[in-house]
Amino acid sequence: QVQLVESGGGLVQAGGSLRLSCVASGRSFGGNAMGWFRQAPGKEREFVASISWLGGTYYADSVKGRFTISRDNAKNTVYLQMNSLSPEDTAVYYCAAAGGGYLSWQASDYNYWGQGTQVTVSS
Repeated sequence: QVQLVESGGGLVQAGGSLRLSCVASGRSFGGNAMGWFRQAPGKEREFVASISWLGGTYYADSVKGRFTISRDNAKNTVYLQMNSLSPEDTAVYYCAAAGGGYLSWQASDYNYWGQGTQVTVSS
């Protein structure tokens, strides 16, 4: 059974940092693109970042320069380093695994999803 489990969320003050982790089990995702999405209360889920199977990255404009996505295929883990956090970043953050290896910002390209981890940024 494939599972994606996120961790690392929490409460942080504006300007602070958090590092999210997503561990995959049940199969290897070394050949798949991985992504992070988020959903704030009352809003639709939105794309945050994607990393291809070769390590190429793509970010939403709202997080570019502040967030960094990375992966460790040996550990079947993807990370999201979040710096300079603002209250607008408050959301549930979801890890996802795509069906293919190339970058994608479209949720429909992702076949597996984690349960989410809450990130709350106080002002």
